[in-house]
Amino acid sequence: MLSRAGRSALQGANGVRKWFRAFRRTRPFWGGAWMMTGGWVILHYAMAPIQLLVAHGLTGMGGYLFGGGLMACGFIVWLAPKQRFTFGAIGALLAIGSLIGSNLGGFFLGMFVGVVGASMTLGWGDKKPRRRDRKQAEAAGAR
Repeated sequence: MLSRAGRSALQGANGVRKWFRAFRRTRPFWGGAWMMTGGWVILHYAMAPIQLLVAHGLTGMGGYLFGGGLMACGFIVWLAPKQRFTFGAIGALLAIGSLIGSNLGGFFLGMFVGVVGASMTLGWGDKKPRRRDRKQAEAAGAR
């Protein structure tokens, strides 16, 4: 038997799980997650001491711009799923542009993961209602 505190903690965990499930299903979650992962890989391979960045000028900032921009696009599609086409396309362009601008796109790995995430974001569609719910809505509309 669970104590009273144990039951309330379990109910709280179930509430968090339900909230996260609803959050994940109402937006391009996995596309955004893959874009952020690709951006992190690009950013990780671009990390350099600040003295080296200053010596190279703006050419040394490519990894920060491409990786950070890709991570921002992934985060924005989580917050504003209606803007998935805009930020999915920008994310794809940033991922492909990182091939030239940042260590071969994180040695091809970050570029590939970013393009996969952007394409998942572009291809995502709103969740369709269940068949039972559609039939009920059609029956209500026919009345």
